[in-house]
Amino acid sequence: SREQFEVRTYKRLLDIVQHKGLKLDGVRQLVLDEADRLLDLGFADELAHVLALLPAKRQNLLFSATFPAAVQGLADALLRDPAQIRIEAAVPAPVEIAQQAIAVDADKRTALLRHLAQQQGWKQALVFVASQHGAEHLANKLYAKGVFATAFHGGLSQGARRQVLAEFKSGRWDILVTTDLAARGIDIEGLPVVVNYDLPRSAVDYLHRIGRTGRAGASGLAVSFVSAEQLAHWRLIQKRQSLQIELETVAGFEPSGIEAAAAPARPGKLPPGTGGIKGKRPSKKDKLRAAAAAAAARQDDASAEAGPAPV
Repeated sequence: SREQFEVRTYKRLLDIVQHKGLKLDGVRQLVLDEADRLLDLGFADELAHVLALLPAKRQNLLFSATFPAAVQGLADALLRDPAQIRIEAAVPAPVEIAQQAIAVDADKRTALLRHLAQQQGWKQALVFVASQHGAEHLANKLYAKGVFATAFHGGLSQGARRQVLAEFKSGRWDILVTTDLAARGIDIEGLPVVVNYDLPRSAVDYLHRIGRTGRAGASGLAVSFVSAEQLAHWRLIQKRQSLQIELETVAGFEPSGIEAAAAPARPGKLPPGTGGIKGKRPSKKDKLRAAAAAAAARQDDASAEAGPAPV
């Protein structure tokens, strides 16, 4: 008999396997969706472990919204003479997204968000934070202060996520506090405001986040909160996206200590090997590529006598 499992993390999958609840030796197809995100979310060790448990002869399918060099390396390691299908992006309608950056102390961001939501009458705002716990915590704090806010993240069940999203689209909630789960793959028609309560880890994620607004030719607003601790990171995001967004302040929420940090950065290149705004993180990607290459080698050895494996 066949059973279906909803497993949201590699760790959970490996836990089920360890407790004899699932065997992977009969897997015939491996699908890696959002491959660019796999290389960006710290799943290298877990993915390598999963690959080691799979049979050598199988069909591999890899999907990715973007195809940077790291994803190409993963594809080269996993796939044998693959058929490649590239879907060209449709010509987008002209968009107008007003981008703002507000200097604010980290401990005043919640009060500032509430102030802006109430002052500007936001009825649908998508607020991005860094973690599931942060989403729950911020949504609860806003709701306790009279703002109709709720959380949306991968820790919720599929049914709960669908319900929350439907309620937000219908206008029940004014603010949806979310992780990067909502940065891709969902479409909220007419979304007017996106807020980066926590800055994204990468410049690409910044584009995905603000791209939730200003869709189908509509105008939108993208607001980023920048504390003194995140100022250097914000500069790097701007550099990678060729942005020039002047830091603003809001009366009553002026930051303390960001003036010194806000001095113009000295010109020059980034230190070699830093990997840009994500910091110096070559080791996990190298581990992943090495594990994938080893899995591909095992696949070659096991399937040499049986003929070419399906691709």
